[in-house]
Amino acid sequence: MSLSVKEKNHFRLVFLGAAGVGKTSLIHRFLQDTFEPKHKRTVEELHSTEYENTDGEEVKIEVLDTTGSYEFPAMRKLSMRSGDAFALVYSVDNPDSFEIVRRLREEILDVKEEKCPPMVVVGNKKDNVDAQKVFRDDAMATVELEWNCRLLETSAKENLNVTEVFRELLREINLPGRLSPALRRRRETIPNNEQSLKPPMNKTNSCSIC
Repeated sequence: MSLSVKEKNHFRLVFLGAAGVGKTSLIHRFLQDTFEPKHKRTVEELHSTEYENTDGEEVKIEVLDTTGSYEFPAMRKLSMRSGDAFALVYSVDNPDSFEIVRRLREEILDVKEEKCPPMVVVGNKKDNVDAQKVFRDDAMATVELEWNCRLLETSAKENLNVTEVFRELLREINLPGRLSPALRRRRETIPNNEQSLKPPMNKTNSCSIC
């Protein structure tokens, strides 16, 4: 029998998308406040951190950075099965990467057998001057009107809306309301300009989503 959100103390956020759209950059910008301009291929990398809920119990949050390669379909399906919430990442200067997000969404719906699994669509590389406004508007209409999902345009390079992606993922799994008052106050102090610094983290660290 599956556990309800209330009973769970372990959640996994899964980042999916084509190669080179900036999944790793978004995660590293959030967790370590670093940005590496040179693309490095990711096979799979798992980060973890912890909250304390209102009952004083630890809640473990994992962030899974997946490969953008379609050479590993079994690994991708396993990531989807294990995920509690999904960030589907594309690049605002690459329409083909949005089509991959479209296919990934359909695959998640099939694997999870849910009509509306917790999901946020992320249009990264907003800082790119070559981004096409018509494509961006069409993508937003598709995501918000057809898919009924939240779309956030981000820039890992400029640290734009990166924190909001993680906030939204936690909202999707109804986790923020379960945090202790002290952690809620800390979360509310994050500036909207996304300039707050995050403590560095390799694999395990204290929570920086607050």
